[in-house]
Parts: sequence; structure tokens; C-alpha cells
Amino acid sequence: MPAVPAAVVPSASTQPRPAGTSSGLPDQFGRVASDMRLSLTDKCNLRCTYCMPEDGLEWLKKDKLLNAAEIVRLVGLGVNKLGVRELRLTGGEPLVRADLVEIIAALRRNHPELPISLTTNGVGLAKKARALADAGLTRLNVSMDTLHHDAFLQLTRRPFLDQVLAGIEAAAAAGLHPIKVNAVLLRGINDRHGAELLAWCLERGYELRFIEQMPLDADHGWTREGMITAAEIRELLSSDFELAPDPRSRDGAPAERFEVRRPGSAELLGTVGIIASVTEPFCSDCRRTRITAEGKVMSCLFSRTEVDLLPLLRAGSAQSDDDAVVSRWQDAMWAKPKAHGMGHPGLGDADFVQPERSMSAIGG
Repeated sequence: MPAVPAAVVPSASTQPRPAGTSSGLPDQFGRVASDMRLSLTDKCNLRCTYCMPEDGLEWLKKDKLLNAAEIVRLVGLGVNKLGVRELRLTGGEPLVRADLVEIIAALRRNHPELPISLTTNGVGLAKKARALADAGLTRLNVSMDTLHHDAFLQLTRRPFLDQVLAGIEAAAAAGLHPIKVNAVLLRGINDRHGAELLAWCLERGYELRFIEQMPLDADHGWTREGMITAAEIRELLSSDFELAPDPRSRDGAPAERFEVRRPGSAELLGTVGIIASVTEPFCSDCRRTRITAEGKVMSCLFSRTEVDLLPLLRAGSAQSDDDAVVSRWQDAMWAKPKAHGMGHPGLGDADFVQPERSMSAIGG
């Protein structure tokens, strides 16, 4: 597995969680997780080059995945006992889960005020957008890297761009706002499409988020030299737009927002976000707790340590069992490292090592 050059990662704490930290999801560096990312499946119907191998992966068997009742229970523990204030359902591709609408409806019944978002590739969204909205979904993040069919095919290895566009349109018609579009720019494929994609989103009222390519591809082909950095993204957009820092607080969000105007114009067209996990990391204000589709807590997206909650979830449903799940979840987050290592010089001697899992298996 390739090491990322010139980067370091601090080791996770081996100290037990102090007795006084019995509420919430704090870590030893003063951060408190309140944003829950829960993966519903590792399966996906695309084969994006920065995530999946061309032939796919060996999917988890159904009995290894969190079932609907376990998902509802985990979210309930997060909200009622651990201070979770926002939920994002991820994958893989969550739309391939047959009980997705029922899961969202159950979560909404239990938590009427909880913001519930969904990250999807948009394939199949046109058929489900209305049902998702009716079930209580708050908003969507749709991954779409380009408006060009040939580049889309090269990136995803599937000819589904029209389905994704139809899905976004259906989501807007169903009232799922705001709609955020996530895009990864790859050198020589869609790096010149960024300004065009931004213009398309601004015209339709969608919020575009560019994401630096991260070392989470199953083929382990990522290199620091090959990725397009946040600074390069800003430069690519400057051919058509002027960007200025958004004066609103970032408030723990992974995306740094910029106000967007045409050169020489005072008219505000909207905003664009850039998530620079590699070159401009935001670990010091990370508020996310991640649970994989098979019930494992990952304190960091790049973590190589996972804490399994599934055996406790399946041991019973008494209050004592809930307390055991909560305690193990808290222990997992207490051990969260100070930073993932990339872009954090001086935190240790060991090189950053790419996680074994790809993004689809972790949950975005």
C-alpha cells in the first residue's frame, strides 16, 4: 500500500476515556462530534476511478449490514444520548437499498426536527426523489463531476449522465433544497470543466462543492503530484469568476465557501465551496463521527482503526445494551487522532498510510 510522501500522522491515544467524559462524543483534543455520517451500503452502481476498481469490489453480505431497525436505533442513541444534531446517510450508493424510503420515514417519525441529508450519485434518483421528500428527507448532495458525456463515462465507467441530470431536476421539483453538487476534478479528464459546472449550478440555484481527490481509491493509484489542489481549483475558476471569502462562519463545515461574481461586477451570483482535505486540512474543527454500513465507528475518514458496534447492537435491546453501545461509541471517538497527517507537518515521524478501504466501503 503506497505511503503519501512528505506527510505524517499522529498516533491515536492509547489512554482510556476519563470517567468525567460521560456525555456526548468528545475527543482528547477538545472537539465534540455532532455530525453523524451513517453508511447504508457499500454497493454502488458506478465505478468512479477515484473510488472503485473497474470490476467492482466484493460486496458485504446482507446479514453483515446494519438492518433498518439497527439503523434507527443507532441514530436514536446518537440524537438522544450523544448530542448528534445532524445526520447524513451515505454509501456506497444509498439509493440501491430497497428500504431506503422506509428508513428515512422511520427516522423522521422519531426525530421531527433532525436535519437528514443524503449523499447520492443520482442514478435512480428521478424515480425516488418525491418519495424521499415525502418520507422526510431534508436535502441532497449529488456527486456529478462533469456535464460532458465522454468525460462522465471516462470517470465513472458508466454512461449514466442523463439519469443523474434527470435525478437532480426531479429532486429540485420535489422541494429538496438546498441541492448540493459534489465534484472531483481529475487532471486531463475534467479539470477544464470546473468553471462550466459552476456556471450551470449557479444558474439553477444549486450549491457546488469541489472536493480534492483523496487517497481513498481502491486501486491505490492516488498520488500527491497527480491530484488537483484547492489552489489550482481556485485558479481554474478565476478564468470566468472572481472569488471572495464568504463572510459567514464556516462553523465546522468541511467546505470553505467563496462568494462568486463575474470579473468587474458587484452582483453576487452565489457561492461555491472547496473541500481541501489534503492540502488545507480542517482537522482542528472536525465534528464528524462515521459509522460504516456494517456498524463500525471510524473517528476519521482516513482512520485505519475501526470499532465494531454490531455485536452489541445484536446482543439485545435492553437499556444496559444501549449503554454498552453508547460507551463503546464514545471510546472510539475519544481515541480520534489530532489530525490525519496530510498537510500537518511536525506531528509525528511515520508517513501517512492510505486506508485499506475505499470511499465506497467507508461512507462519505
